[in-house]
Amino acid sequence: MKPSFEELLDHLVENGFFLEEAVEILEKGIIERVLRRTDGNQSEAAKVLGIHRNTLLRKMVEYGIGGKRPHPRPAGKAGAETEPAAATRRRSAAS
Repeated sequence: MKPSFEELLDHLVENGFFLEEAVEILEKGIIERVLRRTDGNQSEAAKVLGIHRNTLLRKMVEYGIGGKRPHPRPAGKAGAETEPAAATRRRSAAS
């Protein structure tokens, strides 16, 4: 191992980091480095990391990497009527 990695480990242990925090620091750093090496190609980065592209995107959002958040998908099936709209239409028809 490189001395800088050993120093990082010592720093984490001496400053009372929880294991989960240390894992997050390492994971974020690796994801950022792989994305730089793949010129931001998320599909290629996911392959290098050995994870699914959706997992990579979720982690990027979690760690604030890349600046883009995925658009939320609408609930229900495409083209399906939402319950409030259907109820409003029924009330209008009953009047």
